[in-house]
Amino acid sequence: MLKLKKWLFLLACLMLTGCESVLTQHNGNTEAGKILNDEASIRIAKEQIYEGNLVLVNKEHPVHPESVPSDIVRLFEDRELTEGYALLDNTIRLSGSVARSFSEMIDAAARKGIHRFRISSGYRDVSEQERLYREKGADYALPAGHSEHNLGLSLDIGSTAGAIDRTPEGEWLLKNAWKHGFVLRYPPDKTAITGIEYEPWHFRYVGLPHSVIMKDRNFTLEEYLDFLKEQKSFSPTVQGEKYEITYMPVSSDMTIQLPVANPYEISGNNVDGVIVTVRQNGGEMP
Repeated sequence: MLKLKKWLFLLACLMLTGCESVLTQHNGNTEAGKILNDEASIRIAKEQIYEGNLVLVNKEHPVHPESVPSDIVRLFEDRELTEGYALLDNTIRLSGSVARSFSEMIDAAARKGIHRFRISSGYRDVSEQERLYREKGADYALPAGHSEHNLGLSLDIGSTAGAIDRTPEGEWLLKNAWKHGFVLRYPPDKTAITGIEYEPWHFRYVGLPHSVIMKDRNFTLEEYLDFLKEQKSFSPTVQGEKYEITYMPVSSDMTIQLPVANPYEISGNNVDGVIVTVRQNGGEMP
């Protein structure tokens, strides 16, 4: 905690420093900036608010061009990524890194005899969302730019055996998806918060350790981001690993200090700041 206070003090001193965009993960090298006293100087551009696994997309906060990952792939064209599950059609796209995490999750389910998964929807660009909204209306679709499907980190998961909430696949996801970085984005008891009716098929990738914390505290993404902003710093132990999670407001380009030996990830919240997640035990981020 003393070290975290030191970071926050240094951050306050450096808030007015101009800078360029940064790497979002660091594993002890010098690429992120100057190394001084076992700490790295990390540059954060204002645009970082709109990038990362924790960006909030809803009716109030639209997708920015920076929010869409650069690794969007057509799943049908990569047989390795689609091994073990079906696709509703050949047009489905998704972030490649999210698709790999999904494949690992499907492998874990298969080891328990659960193997009839199907992706029915993934990434949609803004023009596709606009067409869907025009054809289906507000009762079925969100306006262009306000759907998580415009982000590339969300997918609709079905089962070839029937409706996902009535099959072993859906039951397994509710019990285990959070262990693999995925959360049920629109739970049945959180409609007043998300603004979306219960969707048992819609899962969002937020990554570890965030999915575990959200599960333990019964948080939606909206609630989790509000919690982090209120706490400012949070030191959970997740699956035996210690983390330091810090919310930092961003109004202009700035520089912060982080320990060289500890890997980190930085994600914007798509509102007003970034969340810095540092793994205290060393190694690599999950």
